[in-house]
Amino acid sequence: MMSRAPLILGLESSCDETAAALVDGDRTVLAHRLAGQEAAHAPFGGVVPEIAARAHVEALGPLIEAALADAGKTLADIDAIAATAGPGLIGGVMVGLLMAKGIALSADKPLIAVNHLEGHALSPRLADETLQFPYLLLLTSGGHCQLLFVEGVGRYRRLATTIDDAAGEAFDKTAKLLGLGFPGGPAVERAALCGDPKAVPLPRPLVGSTEPHFSFAGLKSAVLRARDAGVHKPEDIAASFQQAVVDCLIDRTRRALDSIDGATALVVAGGVAANKAVRGALESLAAQYGLPFSAPPLWLCTDNAAMIAWAGLERFREGANDSLDTPARARWPLDPNAEKARGAGVKA
Repeated sequence: MMSRAPLILGLESSCDETAAALVDGDRTVLAHRLAGQEAAHAPFGGVVPEIAARAHVEALGPLIEAALADAGKTLADIDAIAATAGPGLIGGVMVGLLMAKGIALSADKPLIAVNHLEGHALSPRLADETLQFPYLLLLTSGGHCQLLFVEGVGRYRRLATTIDDAAGEAFDKTAKLLGLGFPGGPAVERAALCGDPKAVPLPRPLVGSTEPHFSFAGLKSAVLRARDAGVHKPEDIAASFQQAVVDCLIDRTRRALDSIDGATALVVAGGVAANKAVRGALESLAAQYGLPFSAPPLWLCTDNAAMIAWAGLERFREGANDSLDTPARARWPLDPNAEKARGAGVKA
């Protein structure tokens, strides 16, 4: 039996951020190194998969060495290596997973293949030791927007998903339409601070609907029409768009809260969880239901390796040890038994 808290090396490379972290069982982040790629992708207004994959190859090895040095550890001190195995841009996922497999093989350590969404789903437990299962999670990011009843490690019941765009994707596209820069989420949030959220009439797709899911494609199209009308300031469009997203998220989350029993808390995670308007509205909603509200610190909301290390640690404690032939996956639903939602662009 292990007499000390386990120590996990986590690797993340699913999109446009390369990261390595060391996290122990006492919820201590001993080291976290991250290399962003904003400058490389900014000229294109979005992430170019081939550019991202090459950048991961160049950055990952030095980041691992730096993280180990920061923590004063060697590979001999590590109990397992956790890496994102999907979902994500397949080239980037392969880079991190292959690196983890090589380390696991050469250092004779267990490999923990982590679902990136599970990293987000469990990240609030890294920051909040009081958070207990089960909880209702709004997982909202650039690629996904889901409501999940988190019953335990590896046990997720999907209550809703997006039938087209994710909320973060809508933020990015709105920023591009308004010429606000990249990455889009923070750019829209900054512009919204100077705008009037009631200035531009925008739709709230599916709000009030009996269908549980999210939809943001129509809202994105409405932003395009508002821009082309030429009568609204970009700041007002940004503020009105952000408020519309908040209204959609709150309406759908309220519906989910009404459909379940036994939730210990309302939790938000994922890149959009870094948006202060979204966090504030969800905190107010939790208070209305008499529930604690839990959200990771802002740095833990966006893609990072600490959440991958923590998810790996939670799985390691339950005996996980994945095979070296574990595949990289472009898609990997947390709840494979969930009923398929309608919509050509539905995210798993």
